[in-house]
Amino acid sequence: MKKSVKIIGILMTIIMSIMTLTTISNASGIDASELAGQLTGTTSGAQADVMNIGNQIIGIITTVGVVVAVVILLILGIKYMMGSASEKAEYKKTMIPYLVGAILIFGASAITKVVVALASGIGGNG
Repeated sequence: MKKSVKIIGILMTIIMSIMTLTTISNASGIDASELAGQLTGTTSGAQADVMNIGNQIIGIITTVGVVVAVVILLILGIKYMMGSASEKAEYKKTMIPYLVGAILIFGASAITKVVVALASGIGGNG
């Protein structure tokens, strides 16, 4: 089991590295300043409304995710401190999926904020 998890982790790392390098090499022929000069236009009221609603939804999801993650961490921490040796081993097993979920919540919210900021920066030029 541990061996297959390590192999899958290594394969995922290799695949992500290859995808990153491929994207960088394909994008090297693009002149960003020329492309940015071609982007003209103003943000309409509907686009601004959609972006505001999207930002609010992202903020709500992030806040709820942080609150839930902190509450679960407190509960697991208290149970871990109060538990016996066999219970501590069981709580360690539940902490790994918790940490993966917390990293996904924080990472996804950060990535969406960056994408929204970039999109509003491109859409707002004009």
